Amino acid sequence: MKSQFVSDLKEGVAVDTEFVVCRKEVRVARSGCSYLTLELGDSSGFIDARLFDRATDVAETFAEGNYVAVRGKVERYRGRRDIVVRVLTPLDASRVDPRDFMRRCPRQTEELRGYLEFLVEEVHNRHLRRLLDSFLSDAAFMDKFTTAPAARSYHHAYLGGLLEHSVSVATLCEHTAQQYPDVDRDLLVTAAILHDVGKIDELEYRTRIDYSDEGKFIGHLTIGERMLAGRIDSIDGFPRELALRLRHAVLSHHGELEWGSPKRPSTLEALILHHADNLDAKVCGFGEIVRRYGGPDLKWTDLQNLFRRPLYVPRAAEDETQVAEDLGEYDGG
Repeated sequence: MKSQFVSDLKEGVAVDTEFVVCRKEVRVARSGCSYLTLELGDSSGFIDARLFDRATDVAETFAEGNYVAVRGKVERYRGRRDIVVRVLTPLDASRVDPRDFMRRCPRQTEELRGYLEFLVEEVHNRHLRRLLDSFLSDAAFMDKFTTAPAARSYHHAYLGGLLEHSVSVATLCEHTAQQYPDVDRDLLVTAAILHDVGKIDELEYRTRIDYSDEGKFIGHLTIGERMLAGRIDSIDGFPRELALRLRHAVLSHHGELEWGSPKRPSTLEALILHHADNLDAKVCGFGEIVRRYGGPDLKWTDLQNLFRRPLYVPRAAEDETQVAEDLGEYDGG
């Protein structure tokens, strides 16, 4: 039974536990010596690690996605927690409980499904409603859709993340549609619910999250648009222009060609979907970054992050209370 988790690892703590290897790379220091950099994970999060002794030899004993036993110590490196590994031993998968190593959505699946069903029930366009019902009534699809992560590492990178992200984006779109009367609310919400359905086949998530061959070759935008087109073709009388506008929103939701979109948003609904998707991903990504910079003495991250700038790390409420107590300013209220 795993005894330590990433969330338990504070600076100075001795580490003696198991992880899944999310990433590994042998690098060469300025001195000419090789060292091994790792991203290790478990169900509570991720942490970087470095191994200096016999780095090349050790790296050959395991692969990304394998389980390893690690002994070492948590230190602070470039502002972040980091394990300096003394001993790393590959583990047979039969010796671990996989549930200890895959992160899960902090929100309950049934709660999120309830929100999803409510959003679908509020779609009154009969063609779009039939399309949504065809997805929700497909047990095999829904099993994947409610289990899959939304990304490999950037945002909602945990089991159930795709459902959480889709509900969040659809809710943002629902609220936005209420502010602007020119928006086709039903089209926008439908596109938001379905914008990332291709990720059920783009990502694999057995021991860690990674891209499938289909994901690497084609990507979720194309996969999702093909899934959508196939469902639309099975619905008699689905309006051609409505289908094109929906498929366009899905294909263009990354916004820019350099961000992977084959088309840039050319409708109001596609534009709103792009920004709602980007907002939800960025907010979640921001949270992931600052969570890795744990420590009451740290107020800012470094530049090495998604946003390429220092990010402010909010102090936890209990830390604020402790500071106030130390200063004699806390009145117990």
